[in-house]
Amino acid sequence: MNLQAVLNEINEFLLCPTPEAWIEEALKQQDILLIDHANCEKKAANTAMTLLYRHLDRDDLLKKMSQLAREELLHFEQVVGIMKERGVHYRNLSSSRYASSLREQVRKGGNGSDELIDVLIIGALIEARSCERFACLSPHLDARLAKFYRSLLRSEGRHYQDYLGLARQYASADISQRIDELRAAERDLILTPDTEFRFHSGVPAAA
Repeated sequence: MNLQAVLNEINEFLLCPTPEAWIEEALKQQDILLIDHANCEKKAANTAMTLLYRHLDRDDLLKKMSQLAREELLHFEQVVGIMKERGVHYRNLSSSRYASSLREQVRKGGNGSDELIDVLIIGALIEARSCERFACLSPHLDARLAKFYRSLLRSEGRHYQDYLGLARQYASADISQRIDELRAAERDLILTPDTEFRFHSGVPAAA
């Protein structure tokens, strides 16, 4: 996988770049950044495991989500290790509106396939935004953290591709319009003000 090509693809897939004001806030709140990053890795592993339990008949999904869950838990361990090195204590944080707001867009009922397709597209969006933010942050961070964030780009890029590929594979018709609808919802969350800083939060409210 050509990493630069994947980053270019992700930047085209996302409808907006991370605002500079968010990057500035992240550099001021690196402890919160790390704590919420750890939380995001746990939640990503949980999402993959939930899909594993719910879709036992989809072999490709089982294989990809099993691998994804393992990688996300490894990333969680790595973030916690960096936090320990820096004296950052792991604690509970309120969740950002980002993932929950996206999941409110998921279609329920019907034959069940619409719900799965939406969950997979949203998974692709979350992984794509994570990858984009790691790339945005790494030039501004100390050498240790920058190296770690750069090391995550390849796996996060693959997770984005896996989610989007599965969504297209399991769809019975073209889903381009649905992808565009969810991309627009994701863009709005990134560009509108957030009162609390989190890894996936929007523009800081004071900006």
